[in-house]
Amino acid sequence: MNEDPTTQELRIAQLQREAEERKYAEHGVTEEDTGQHSRRADKAAYLREKLEQRAEAERRAAEEDSG
Repeated sequence: MNEDPTTQELRIAQLQREAEERKYAEHGVTEEDTGQHSRRADKAAYLREKLEQRAEAERRAAEEDSG
């Protein structure tokens, strides 16, 4: 059985996805292509931010459990 990826692994994946999409947006052939990659990069950034919030909540919960 495969384990779910950790929050940190998911954050790293979103950071990589964001960087890749920003690169594609910079080199887009058409305005539509550039816009599509820019929106994907924005979405990856949003998801990464949410994962950072989740990680912080997990840290706080762990501190409360141990404290």
